[in-house]
Amino acid sequence: MIANLVQLAAEEEQNPLIPPGPELLVGTIAFAIVFFVFWKKLLPNINKVLEERRAAIEGGIEEAEAMQVEAKSVLEQYKAQLAEARHEAARLRQEAQEQGATLIAEMRAEGQRQREEIIAAGHAQIEADRKAAASALRQDVGKLATDLAGKLVGESLEDHARQSRVIDRFLDELDQKAEAAR
Repeated sequence: MIANLVQLAAEEEQNPLIPPGPELLVGTIAFAIVFFVFWKKLLPNINKVLEERRAAIEGGIEEAEAMQVEAKSVLEQYKAQLAEARHEAARLRQEAQEQGATLIAEMRAEGQRQREEIIAAGHAQIEADRKAAASALRQDVGKLATDLAGKLVGESLEDHARQSRVIDRFLDELDQKAEAAR
């Protein structure tokens, strides 16, 4: 039992942070083997994946910058086309207004011409109707005057030629008196 106590006392004096020699040697050899395997096998794969990731990120950034430049050029083209379309729309609107004004002027002129034709035709019709009415009135007045004169005289005045001459002469005298009075 004393031997056990001595051995325990010896072990207690040893630093617990420093492992015993044989364990330290085995641990160092195992660490070197694991480090060598990681360095030869795992580290190149990790570097390869990191390089691919870096290339992809840089390529993505370059592609994004290229797309941004392309988007800006497309935007400028769109703005130019939009400005051109607005200019074209304004030009078409102006042409339509000019054509509308021309069409209105033409329609007014045509309406004026038709109005003048209608007025002229109306005057001609009125003049023809007036002449026809005057002629019919002359005949009716002449017949009535002849009938009345025949009743007053007591004999028939049926001679048409003479009757027409007398009536025409009488009505012409009335027309001359009416014109003189104006």
